[in-house]
Amino acid sequence: MGKVLKMLADGLTRALEIVMVLCMLVMLVMVFGNVMLRLFFNTGIDLSEEVPRFAFVWLTFLGAIVGMRKRAHLGVDLMVQMMPLAGRRVCWGLSQAIMLLCCIYIVYGTWLQHDIIAGNASPVAQLSMVWVYGVSYFTGAAIGIICLSNLVRLVLGRVADDELIDVQEEGMEEAREAEHAMQAQSGPQGGRV
Repeated sequence: MGKVLKMLADGLTRALEIVMVLCMLVMLVMVFGNVMLRLFFNTGIDLSEEVPRFAFVWLTFLGAIVGMRKRAHLGVDLMVQMMPLAGRRVCWGLSQAIMLLCCIYIVYGTWLQHDIIAGNASPVAQLSMVWVYGVSYFTGAAIGIICLSNLVRLVLGRVADDELIDVQEEGMEEAREAEHAMQAQSGPQGGRV
């Protein structure tokens, strides 16, 4: 069952990444096209000012889900690194619980505003704004499920020690590989030149 859920989550993450790429493509094509039209033909497409803005909202919210799933969000781990393993587990559990609570508030707040959002239409496309800001339903639910899953894994003791520090520094893996390669090259001489 766990493998099926992991495959499902991986597939959903991949689908979200594809949608994010499509959002970026829509933003690029529409903004670039509008700039070229304004520059060379002194005209533009009104829709190309609105749709990229909506695509950016979706890109941001979907990116938050993918970032949470891949543990790629920014964080400060100075205090957590100095804690013993039990302290790290407690802090990680608290952070997951707080994020779950925030996700509940996001979904609840969107639900409270649903009628107002649905009643408003975008100025140019006349699209109900629920199609723009309703993505927070999906984001809140998806990140909430990830946090709930993490809390269940923590209680069951299935959280690896390296997961307890959520900070993944960019380029650190490559730096460690380079350091190991340099140590291997220096060999038994101990790095003497």
